[in-house]
Amino acid sequence: MVATSKLKKAQDRIGAARPYAEALANVMADLYVPELAERFPLLRQPEGDPKKVALVLITSNRGLCGGFNSNLIKLAKNRVEELEKGGASVELHLVGKKGIGFFRYIGREAAGARQDVGDTPTSEHAADIVGPLMEKFENGEVDAVEVVYASFRSAMSTPPTILPVLPVVPQQVGGAKRDYILEPSGEEIIEAVLPLYVRNAVYRALVETAASEHGARRTAMKSATDNAGDMLDAVRKELNRIRQAKITQEIAEIVGGADALGG
Repeated sequence: MVATSKLKKAQDRIGAARPYAEALANVMADLYVPELAERFPLLRQPEGDPKKVALVLITSNRGLCGGFNSNLIKLAKNRVEELEKGGASVELHLVGKKGIGFFRYIGREAAGARQDVGDTPTSEHAADIVGPLMEKFENGEVDAVEVVYASFRSAMSTPPTILPVLPVVPQQVGGAKRDYILEPSGEEIIEAVLPLYVRNAVYRALVETAASEHGARRTAMKSATDNAGDMLDAVRKELNRIRQAKITQEIAEIVGGADALGG
């Protein structure tokens, strides 16, 4: 019941974030041209495969949610191995107690770890997480930033997903570009919108993971309740069977004793 209540609030946060994200995506898609990558580092595409990748893993601080955290950790671990086999070095940034605990257990050092986000993430949390990574990307210290999170499709479908955050690749929108009168210039607008675009991508990853956690916990708790009910039914039937057998045995003994006395 608690998970269901929290899930509704988390879904509301996702719904509130989507219009803003779509508006940012449309502005970026309409104003973006490849030549802008020379002026704005966040748009700079690496030559060939990235050599250094910052990987952000978002997990929960609590358990009792089935395979939710283990699926996210498994995807992140596989991604680290894939990148390192390709010759890239990986810098881990962990959000959530479960991910931190796993990588500490296997002896993998993390460049950053935090447990203060919880199940009510804010845009400030997103800015704190991705802000230093944007600076590193602009300075050429990392070639790409990726986020491993749980994509919320429904309470029953929350697949672990890898989201490339940097470099920024604006989404393609259908139809012709809209004809804007821009004030100030398009380049100044992109300069202001780019950091918002990146922070919003991380914020959506945080809120979707939080909603996915509540959905997974509700499913796990319902399954546990159903299994407990099945166990109680099985135990009750077994006890009734034993009780009935005992009563039948006592009746048989009484009848046998009566026959012996009567004989």
